Amino acid sequence: MNNLEKKKEITPYLVFSEDSILNALAKITSNKSGVVFVVTESGILQGLLTDGDFRRWISSQSDVNLELPVSQAMNNIFRSQDVATKNSELIAFFDQNPEIRVIPLVDSQFRLSSIVFRSSSDHTKIGERYIGLSEPAFIIAEIGNNHNGSIVNARALIDAACEAGADCVKFQMRDLSSLYVNKGDSSDISADLGAQYTLDLLQKYQLEDNSLFHCFDYALSKNIIPLCTPWDLESLHKLESWGMQAYKIASADFTNYQLLTQASLYNKPLVCSTGMSTESEIISGIKHLELLNTNYILLHCNSTYPTPFKDVNLKYIKHLADLSGRPVGYSGHERGYEIPLAAVAMGAVIIEKHITLDRGMEGNDHKVSLLPNEFKTMCVGIRNIEEALGTSNSRTLSQGEAMNREILSKSLVTSCTIKAGSKLSRNMVEVRSPGKGIQPNRLDEFLGKTIRVNKKKGDFYYPSDFSTPSAQPRNYNFSNPFGAPVRYHDLFTFCTKSNFDLLEIHLSFKDLEVDIDKYFDELIDASLVVHAPELFEGDHTLDLCSVDPVYRKKSLENLSRVIELTDKLRHKFSRKDKVTNIVTNVGGFSANKHLEETDKSILTENLIISLQSLDIPHGVSIIPQTMPPFPWHFGGQRYHNLFVDPEFIRDFCSKTSYKVCLDASHSKLACNHLKIPFRSFLQIVLPYTVHLHLADAIDLDGEGIQIEQGQVDWDEFYALLAKLAPDASFIPEIWQGHKNDAEDMWLALERLEKYSLKYTK
Repeated sequence: MNNLEKKKEITPYLVFSEDSILNALAKITSNKSGVVFVVTESGILQGLLTDGDFRRWISSQSDVNLELPVSQAMNNIFRSQDVATKNSELIAFFDQNPEIRVIPLVDSQFRLSSIVFRSSSDHTKIGERYIGLSEPAFIIAEIGNNHNGSIVNARALIDAACEAGADCVKFQMRDLSSLYVNKGDSSDISADLGAQYTLDLLQKYQLEDNSLFHCFDYALSKNIIPLCTPWDLESLHKLESWGMQAYKIASADFTNYQLLTQASLYNKPLVCSTGMSTESEIISGIKHLELLNTNYILLHCNSTYPTPFKDVNLKYIKHLADLSGRPVGYSGHERGYEIPLAAVAMGAVIIEKHITLDRGMEGNDHKVSLLPNEFKTMCVGIRNIEEALGTSNSRTLSQGEAMNREILSKSLVTSCTIKAGSKLSRNMVEVRSPGKGIQPNRLDEFLGKTIRVNKKKGDFYYPSDFSTPSAQPRNYNFSNPFGAPVRYHDLFTFCTKSNFDLLEIHLSFKDLEVDIDKYFDELIDASLVVHAPELFEGDHTLDLCSVDPVYRKKSLENLSRVIELTDKLRHKFSRKDKVTNIVTNVGGFSANKHLEETDKSILTENLIISLQSLDIPHGVSIIPQTMPPFPWHFGGQRYHNLFVDPEFIRDFCSKTSYKVCLDASHSKLACNHLKIPFRSFLQIVLPYTVHLHLADAIDLDGEGIQIEQGQVDWDEFYALLAKLAPDASFIPEIWQGHKNDAEDMWLALERLEKYSLKYTK
């Protein structure tokens, strides 16, 4: 069994290639791992040194000198994995390479990012599903005998569990003749009342063996894992003959060492409930399982039906984990689904909960079971909690927080006119909103430093005011037409700073009301692109797809105003030989989850109808923008359903003859969400692309990142751009790239230029 121990604090395991071998050996001794990784000063992984590598090196030396650089002794033949590799894939890698016990994780530049060690005892694999602290909770829908002897009910319960989002369906098997001393005779008048009641239910409602096997096969056909609890040795052997992938041991059998021992011989994971057991019995059971050297997970459980909340004792989950040294799960018999949610928040890696079609059916388990819709609500809640739990790493701002901080927080601004070369003093500073400059808590950091630029009263202070800027505006050499994002007030300023082919005016809804003539003293020697507002007056987010006809009509009215303005604006630009494109987010978002395909089809039809109803003048064109899966709408996150998937974009463009604006950052996030290569997305969508927004991206919602600071392979991007969309125009769209004389935009252009030059015809 494999357990991943991921080390993100890698300093104890690092040496530089010029460090001495002696220093490397000291590091190996201090980190107690038997290995160090050799990197360059920029963090590029060069090799590694283990005790074995050192012994091999020293045996080949006639004159041993431990002051030599470690690069001379290191092993430069090693295996690594990408930093984005999933835990399940890493475990599979270890399974396939049992001789390897440590894997370095590297980024796209082969810089060492973290280290993963193989350990033991906190990961279990059932079927193709890994279970452990770093995995989603394994949700078991306990069917038991809630089918009440009907194979039709059993199949319906399997279907319900699949629909709800469970990972597993679990049944029970008993051989009554070997399990009970009276051979399972419910008419035995000498039997206790409880046993007689239970035997009566079992005799009426047990499924035959072949019927159970049919249910297992049906579950597999539905891509859900079947499990079963054997209540006796005979049942265990039958389940093994079918090919059960793991065994659930009931609470009543945790002290049944005969069954535990026999089950362990099959070398399958054991999931053991601990209800009905005392502390000493649990400790003894753990010792027995450890002696068997079996792969097991314990479930905290209280075996009363229903369990009173006062007896649930969820805090015992941690204690049980401490006793076993393994992750634990929770098997619940209380009413409702709130307790399993809390158990996940407390670290449970398995949740087992009964499911029924009707709580009024005969049998104790029905009364503590969840109906299908309740089970689904529980599964959704578990996944939401897992997402919300996050990590214990140092806190960073989410994209939404960063946007809200920009709007709501404070900055350091100038209290007077300042000449370049002045030293900053307190009387030159005021604190004002918004938060687009240096945060107030950093004032002392900059006091006394020389200000390198002239500042007007009310200007924001930026860190680059006190240092050499990372990039300055200049003329650039791109094979594709390129431009800059602008607002009315800085149109002519940007024209003078570089050789732009176009300007993309980003409109706010307020911009629709101003007199544009006061911003244009002369024609601008460039082409025009317009970016339509996303938010309009009255908190109206543009949505041409809305199922609400009144809302959609309002969106159409707002977009029509943008089209009318664009037709006026294009006559302020000298290069009118090309169509003026209006980039717009056409809508199709939802508030709580991504939509099913049927609902997406309705939105798509609404969009097509909306676009056909627009009066678009000659020389103007609408180009929908490709979207991220989790867009930020002014600091709030939603779910986007259209123009996320590359096949959808291709099919829409083929059907309607529309072209798109490919937002590289949005689309890379979409690929991360869809788990598809960005290269595949580009190959499908670039042929339908006439304009691009270029920025980097991280994870699922980190958009607008500076070029080369995210996960986009820009070399691959430009190779495909040159081949598939050589005439498409672009702008860099770094989030807040316009701040401080657009210093981040100039840096983005500088970085993009080197890739473009590589593929210039």
